[in-house]
Amino acid sequence: MNFFAELSLKNLKRKPLRTFALSALVALLSFVLFGGTILVTSLKNGLDSYSARLGADVVVVPYAARSEGQFEDVLLQGIPGNFYMSSSKIDKIANVEGVDKLSPQFFLASTSASCCSASVQIIGFDPDTDFSVLPWVNRKYGGSIGDGDIVVGSEISVTTSGKLKFYNVECNVVATLERTGTGLDTAVYANMNTIKQMAKNAKELGFTFLDGVNVDKSVSAVMIKVKSGYDAESVAAQINMAVTGIRSGSSTSYVSGVAGGLDNVSGIIGALSVMIWVLSVVILGVSLFAICNERGKEFAVLRAMGASKKSLYKLIIVEISILSAVGASVGVILSGAFILPFGAIIRRSLQMPYLVPEWWQLALFAVAAVVISVLTGVIASLFSVKKLSKNDAGLMLREDA
Repeated sequence: MNFFAELSLKNLKRKPLRTFALSALVALLSFVLFGGTILVTSLKNGLDSYSARLGADVVVVPYAARSEGQFEDVLLQGIPGNFYMSSSKIDKIANVEGVDKLSPQFFLASTSASCCSASVQIIGFDPDTDFSVLPWVNRKYGGSIGDGDIVVGSEISVTTSGKLKFYNVECNVVATLERTGTGLDTAVYANMNTIKQMAKNAKELGFTFLDGVNVDKSVSAVMIKVKSGYDAESVAAQINMAVTGIRSGSSTSYVSGVAGGLDNVSGIIGALSVMIWVLSVVILGVSLFAICNERGKEFAVLRAMGASKKSLYKLIIVEISILSAVGASVGVILSGAFILPFGAIIRRSLQMPYLVPEWWQLALFAVAAVVISVLTGVIASLFSVKKLSKNDAGLMLREDA
């Protein structure tokens, strides 16, 4: 083992409480750096996924669903919801200038009763006109979505039989979608025939949330692609004026609120990281300065034995590097253990999309957090190195004699 590393380890072992305290401070720094990076990156990934997953330039929903945030609850939080409008509005929407393509969706919340395998959001779509769901389905499944077939989100548990039941309709699970970091990870997708059969069964079973709803002539949302050269915000405004009882909004309007929340969270995390970094440098610097004073005789003896100032500098830097590396590694491990398993809880708490980075990105973040933390310790040790350069070995030995 290298002489300086061996001597540094002995010094660290000789004062376990001091070593623990300094390591804990570095661990806190790496904990915040690694955890903060995971949070911010996961939120950004979730926002990008949310934006892409909408798959439409404009979304039209019943007025109450938008004003009460029900549609956003379904997308972001996976909160099951039922809201409907007459399908006759589709023709009126199609006649608005700038509308290129449109595709209806029908939402149905299942229950925990015996007629259903689980309480989830079921989203019905029309495979013949859809352009928002199928692109995601086709990443995992190249076949058609027939009557009785369903596709499930990444967080839906599927039995070994590959079947799930909703309102006594037995369904075949043909694919599980990729994670999106949104509430859609807990949703189930079916074609219109399948979901409307479920809705009719629900009415026959006595569920009152469909009272007054003509299942065959109702939809929950209309996804719209605008023509080239048209502005989505302008088309949405025209739809709002042309059709009553609805509320349309561009995809950017749905994303902008989430983006604003992301900026706020990122700002808080960034400010906290900077504050802890500055605090760590100051506390480590002051602590090491005091430790150097305490170890003055030790350094003086080493100088008297022929050790150069450069050797003492190296000793301190190696010692603080070992201490920082251990503390930073512990901080990264604790941060990962504290944050990574609770992505769904964090998503619900922040009410924002949340998609954890890939493992290789996490590895890079961990290495970066450790390196920054070690460099922080080395920077703080410069105060101690400066103190050493001003000490006179002979004078210190005579003072301690």
